[in-house]
Amino acid sequence: MKSNTKVIFGALCLGLATLACQAVTGPINNGGNDTPAPADTDIPAPTDVPSTGDVILTDDFSSSQWGTGTDTDSSVEYVNEALQMIVFTKNWFVWSTPNDQNYENVHMEVTAINNNTDPTTAFGIMCHHQGTESTFYYLAITPAGEYAIAKAVAGQKDLFLTNNDKWASSDVISKSASSYRVGADCGNGTLSLYVDGQQLASVSDSSYTSGGVGVFTWSGEKATTTNVSFDDFVMTELP
Repeated sequence: MKSNTKVIFGALCLGLATLACQAVTGPINNGGNDTPAPADTDIPAPTDVPSTGDVILTDDFSSSQWGTGTDTDSSVEYVNEALQMIVFTKNWFVWSTPNDQNYENVHMEVTAINNNTDPTTAFGIMCHHQGTESTFYYLAITPAGEYAIAKAVAGQKDLFLTNNDKWASSDVISKSASSYRVGADCGNGTLSLYVDGQQLASVSDSSYTSGGVGVFTWSGEKATTTNVSFDDFVMTELP
């Protein structure tokens, strides 16, 4: 699925022209299917989002803090006090960051609004970005009811840490809902993915222990409409 990436940097690009904040990488292979498809997997028992500590960062997207930019592949812009990502190119991965800070041991949540996007569109939260264009963890869901927790390493094939390196499916994800509250834990050697207050999966990996954070959208191999908006981001300390 993910063969190309576009980065929309956040605070690193503040004060620069919008298009100057964009960087495009070459092909990046992925450990999952080209287009998300239902997978045979055990559905984990629902688990509530854990209690967390002090708030580190919160943003209702009413001000221009996150990186933006538009070109022939995608558009990342503030629309209706939300950060809207529209992807025009099939199999294209784009993300935006709020700043150039490194964080560790954090819980994040964001509302992902489904603007009639394709059910195979993947979106979610990235963390522990290592300062290169494609080295980080990402935690994704799709409106088709699939999810993945994955590790991206620059110049290497992405590794899905859930479901034996494949997309997994869960009835916890409402099919083609109008919006989803996506949550992620990144810290203490553990990555956990939540949707609408319930845990989908949790894995152990300590390759990266801190780094940048962001939100992303990823168009499918046969995408016709990829359109997701993000709102009400909050990041807190893990206990």
